[in-house]
Amino acid sequence: MSWVYLILAIAFEVIGTTTLKGSNHIISFKTLAMLASYGFSLLFLSLALKKIDIGVAYAIWSGLGITAIEIIGVLVFKERIDFLKIMFISLIMIGTIGLNFTRTS
Repeated sequence: MSWVYLILAIAFEVIGTTTLKGSNHIISFKTLAMLASYGFSLLFLSLALKKIDIGVAYAIWSGLGITAIEIIGVLVFKERIDFLKIMFISLIMIGTIGLNFTRTS
């Protein structure tokens, strides 16, 4: 169940970060959705940490979040992608996968 919590934490973090881009620094539905998403993300991350090592969970949470946000940035917000971005995100993913193999829980 801890891995389900971690996946939910990642999903809500990605939703929160995506709505942050459109919040325009004012109190709006997007701002409230962002705050609620980050709250749920941290709640589910804390539940995941009951069984998953903190370093491994945080690396997976942040690594997959960064990757998902970059993909959303390119597809939804039409942000630029280049070889260096792809290379460095690939290194993040390699590190995240590598840490997952070291887990002891």
